[in-house]
Amino acid sequence: METTKIPAVVYAESTPNPTTMKFVANRMLVEGDITVEYTEPAQAKESPLAQKLFNFPFVKGIFIASNFISVTKNDTVSWDYITLELREFIQNYLFEGNVVFTSQPSLKSSELKNHENTMSANSFHAEPKTEIDQRIIDLLEEYVRPAVEQDGGAIFFQSFNEGVVTLSLKGACSGCPSSTFTLKAGIEGLLKRMIPEVSEVVAEAY
Repeated sequence: METTKIPAVVYAESTPNPTTMKFVANRMLVEGDITVEYTEPAQAKESPLAQKLFNFPFVKGIFIASNFISVTKNDTVSWDYITLELREFIQNYLFEGNVVFTSQPSLKSSELKNHENTMSANSFHAEPKTEIDQRIIDLLEEYVRPAVEQDGGAIFFQSFNEGVVTLSLKGACSGCPSSTFTLKAGIEGLLKRMIPEVSEVVAEAY
């Protein structure tokens, strides 16, 4: 039986992170608010598309959310030489009717995040323990998430302790030269204005 060909359109967008390019599709690639990040091929067992992208020698990271894939490359080649190749590869992959995931990631499966570096690093906010934690998450969802997804990344709440909010940076936000400015001038300013208990915002250390 012939595989049904589904119209697919993919276009590339640059991001503030010079090592990351965002590839946007005309369909959803993952359901709901789930985001998935792979930093090595062993983590991508549930995503045939991510596995194939890791076959490109210059690919060192993949972030998937809603209708886009952010690809992070190493320094061996310029985007000028590989953007079209990657865009056409992703577009043809989707056009052929191939699946992005063998099973859709979920928040429940995210609890197994990066176990022994063999599982997909599904990304989500840490469970809120206090009312302030929940207020921080709500503000991130309302004001921060839409903006950073436009740039091909995501930022998640990790903890709040003695006035300090710790966030994890994913996709294009991870390692981005402008991420410090985003944290300090943008997110820290927002949270301090809206939640007086917040004194500082920092990025999670890896």
